[in-house]
Amino acid sequence: MNSELSSLQVKDIGEQGLLERLQRFCPPEIIGDDAAVLVTAPEQSLVVTTDVLIDGVHFSNVTTSPEDAGWRSAAANLSDLAAMGASPLGITVGLGLPGEVKVSWVERLYQGMTECLQQYNTPIVGGDIVRSPVTTLAITAFGQVQPNRIIRRSAAVVGDAIVVTGVHGASHAGLKLLLHPELGQNLKDAECTAFIRAHQRPQPRLDVLPVLWKILDSQSKIVRLSVLLRRSKLRTASLRVAEVQNPKSKIPVAGMDSSDGLADAIIQICRASGVGAVLERRQIPVPKAFKYWLPQDQALEYALYGGEDFELVLCLPQELASAFVQHLGEAAAIVGSITSGSTVLLHDEQKKFPGQILNLSQGFQHFKN
Repeated sequence: MNSELSSLQVKDIGEQGLLERLQRFCPPEIIGDDAAVLVTAPEQSLVVTTDVLIDGVHFSNVTTSPEDAGWRSAAANLSDLAAMGASPLGITVGLGLPGEVKVSWVERLYQGMTECLQQYNTPIVGGDIVRSPVTTLAITAFGQVQPNRIIRRSAAVVGDAIVVTGVHGASHAGLKLLLHPELGQNLKDAECTAFIRAHQRPQPRLDVLPVLWKILDSQSKIVRLSVLLRRSKLRTASLRVAEVQNPKSKIPVAGMDSSDGLADAIIQICRASGVGAVLERRQIPVPKAFKYWLPQDQALEYALYGGEDFELVLCLPQELASAFVQHLGEAAAIVGSITSGSTVLLHDEQKKFPGQILNLSQGFQHFKN
């Protein structure tokens, strides 16, 4: 190893650069999504994901009670399972604590986790506790999914519609209000409360998966065949017909959750799929209060880069996307489409704003200076 490489620091390459290097140590067919898929039986695959939260980085006494920290940690892992199309089975909890932490704080943390998990009949099935100079919470979540319903980042193709399952920017707005309550002077009390709750008690979108399966299952063989023909240029027509009739064929859906921001999710999907995207500026759903509370540019920044909204971002054929959004209702929206190339462009169809290329540097990244 030359001296230049040996002196390279994590902060020099950032979170994404470090992940790229570490992925070389893992099986390429398993990593690269929100969770890893391990085939355990012909009818079900085991899905595993791990999330680490650090005091002062992911939660603090200023913005987060112990109960809320527990809820958010559980929700983050359940959201990763939802992003893979999986239903939760259980979680394990690794907890690093300074000796001075009060026992009551730890019990309240677990109470918050339990409150979130109980909504989805998900137990805490084990874990570990160690002494640490800083409070650290590492959760591993286990889920299951039928092999033909696994959602991956790498499955987007040109022409797909990009769907989001709800508004974006609410969690970041809640964080801002917790840090600077004076910013809420022009908001109604109910609006402030809703934003703060969106930050402290996010909801993993496991609820939209049955809707997605219903839409996919209800499509005629003709529609599914057209999807498969468009997605696979390497298979013969007879094989594609057989694939349509085979219940274990892969679903025509790519996706991940938007915990690190809407822009991040779309860029990550495009990178994994080798495609680009065009987003329509005015189609991105934001909370109604943003229209009179924030300038347009700031509202858009909250939506694209604020993060921690835990919505799903899915790419699927236009006809399926339209039916999916119609079933979900008002908050869901088609925000753009997948294109050739590699650029992710923010477009304004009314031409009041110039086109803008989106990139990861504008959102939160660990180790960023």
